[in-house]
Amino acid sequence: MEKEMELTAINEAERETMVDEAFQHLVDTYLASRHRKKVDIINKAFNFARQAHKGVRRLSGEPYIMHPIAVAQIACEEVGLGSTSICAALLHDVVEDTDYTVEDLANIFGEKIAQIVDGLTKISGGIFGEKASAQAENFKKLLLTMSDDIRVILIKICDRLHNMRTLDSQPANKQYKIAGETLYIYAPLANRLGLNKIKSELENLSFRYEHPEAYKAIERQLASTQEQRDMLFDSFTAPIRAELDKMGITYEIKARVKSPYSIWNKMQNKHIPFKEIYDILAVRIIFKPKVRKDEVNECFNIYVAISKLYKPHPDRMRDWLSHPKANGYQALHITLMSKQGRWIEVQIRSDRMDEMAEQGFAAHWKYKEGENEISEDEHDLNEWLQTIKEILDDPQPNAMDFLDAIKLNLFASEIFVFTPKGEIKTLPANCTALDFAFQIHTFLGSHCIGAKVNHKLVPLSHKLKSGDQVEILTSKSQRVDISWINFVSTAKAKSKIQAILRRESREVQKRGEEQLEKWLKSNDFEMTTSSLDKLCELHHMKRHADLFETIGSKTIILGSVDIEELNGRRKKTSSRYAPNWRKFVPFLKPNQANSSSETSNLKAENGLIVVDKSLNKKKPIFITEENIKGYVFPTCCHAIPGDDALGYINNKDNIEIHKRNCSVAAKLKASYGGRILDAKWNMHRMMLFDATIEVRGIDRRGMLRDVSDVLSEQLGVNIRRISITTDNGIFEGNIEVRVHNRTDVQLIVDTLLKVDGMQSVQDIL
Repeated sequence: MEKEMELTAINEAERETMVDEAFQHLVDTYLASRHRKKVDIINKAFNFARQAHKGVRRLSGEPYIMHPIAVAQIACEEVGLGSTSICAALLHDVVEDTDYTVEDLANIFGEKIAQIVDGLTKISGGIFGEKASAQAENFKKLLLTMSDDIRVILIKICDRLHNMRTLDSQPANKQYKIAGETLYIYAPLANRLGLNKIKSELENLSFRYEHPEAYKAIERQLASTQEQRDMLFDSFTAPIRAELDKMGITYEIKARVKSPYSIWNKMQNKHIPFKEIYDILAVRIIFKPKVRKDEVNECFNIYVAISKLYKPHPDRMRDWLSHPKANGYQALHITLMSKQGRWIEVQIRSDRMDEMAEQGFAAHWKYKEGENEISEDEHDLNEWLQTIKEILDDPQPNAMDFLDAIKLNLFASEIFVFTPKGEIKTLPANCTALDFAFQIHTFLGSHCIGAKVNHKLVPLSHKLKSGDQVEILTSKSQRVDISWINFVSTAKAKSKIQAILRRESREVQKRGEEQLEKWLKSNDFEMTTSSLDKLCELHHMKRHADLFETIGSKTIILGSVDIEELNGRRKKTSSRYAPNWRKFVPFLKPNQANSSSETSNLKAENGLIVVDKSLNKKKPIFITEENIKGYVFPTCCHAIPGDDALGYINNKDNIEIHKRNCSVAAKLKASYGGRILDAKWNMHRMMLFDATIEVRGIDRRGMLRDVSDVLSEQLGVNIRRISITTDNGIFEGNIEVRVHNRTDVQLIVDTLLKVDGMQSVQDIL
């Protein structure tokens, strides 16, 4: 017993030493920064947080206080924040996890720190109703506070980064939820705020947890090609170094290697293998300007010098110097042809621009004399925050719509367009003339009938390009049309159109309700819940509001059938299903859903598995031949055995199976993380699934026969359909096959690529 007590005391002493060392490292980092040295308040916040979290440990077993220290360390070292932010980071979980209140913090540390902590504290209940997404609620609270102080979102990103770095200790379903939420919201946020390094790390960590096998495969391929990349970098940069030395420039040249997530993303989007990713290596030239005011000119001088060494690509020059990106990013990007016949992107930026690219808006202070707080007058940032405020002022009807509206506003690539007076407006790429109209003013957008782009008349849906000059044409009689939602791409335009449509819908509903009440009275009925339910059932409406709207818009004209229904005299149709009901043919026998020990707590009703409260969401569900028809497989992503999959408990308590990289699943993880399950395949090649292979190559006599022989004779694949077209010696088409799993698909792709004349083979689902 005494030995156990001694060991406990030793372990406790080791933990205390670990905490002290971590905090000392934080203080040392802060003292080395250019911020005012307010160490006293940081010490005070640390001691307060340490006492508040005393005795509490994280899932990994380390003292809980290590998490706030780590978040403060990231805020200080990697984002460049000062004492106020460090204190808020140290205290960010105190209100949520202990009995202390925001008022307590305000009394001890002042209003500003308390306000930031309040914004970082999770909330529950409210805005979206009972079935609300807790994530969306937290995010909304975060954004509301952020619009007053940008440091809230910066610290939240630091908090998320540390959680992602320590995600190993969480169960798989939590990993998918947190990783999905990170990829959907926090990585784009970090990018929008110019935190490029953090954005990349968040993406890579999310990718690593959601697709561990793919992540490891890309890491192996990157490691195996490292040596040839190093040789290419050295031979390519040697003449550049000689030229820059001759010019007397102080510089540093770095190799920028594309991140595993970016490589995988490109492989998925373009359906190409790793070996066809040619822009893995880029070169970054970071120089110290002789005169700070001349740094833009010096960038162009370097460009002129190195373009004499290598031929530049005429269409791949990106000038982010004259017009920085919306997140403050500045650089000159050019693509040069190396002596090895490879295009290599070169990024030219000053040391200030480089720091801005890594630390975003927080880095502004270092280049503003006598300022230690975040600048309030950053025009682009404030404009973006204004759009966020407008979205928050108009609450979306549900969590998914709200997150979508915010997501739309986190655009990464921008175009620059001009007003008739020559003013520059920054908009997301692929935006339309209508987006531009709403960007200028809501009245202009809602009454827009067309536009003149470069003095030529174009429709509302016309997509704008950088450099376009746009004049909006309006009419007082024009009204917002529901079809506009389909072609606008900015969050502001979408939210305004939806708000106007909702307002008009409420007016139509009110009119319909009044008409229905009048009609009921004239036929000696009262407007009760029972009578409304009967009419909803008759017209196949789910909600009373839908009934009011259809009556108000004259889609439904009330008559004798409605009277018969209310009197209970209407003859029922032979079908007991609503017209849009699709009959489900049960696959499972009543006991089959329980046939696997792994899914013994899942029950089946009408062939579909139904989840009850006894389900342990931390444990994976297993998809087997016996229970596969008990799951719902939505058409959004066509998951088959071998795909990285997850389960989602829908509103009917059935389980949907999605690929982890499905765009719908991305929203579900971000909005309804509590309903995500880890799904694993336990199939034994007893069932066949549909897959589509896209082929392209050089046409020749016998090509179709060779493809058919490979599939039928060599691989024994069940071909369902082949569709091939040829044009000027090039063929392309789709082959629909039946396979057991994703491994079969990959084998088909690899084998078809060996056919003479075949140029590309892709799995398109």
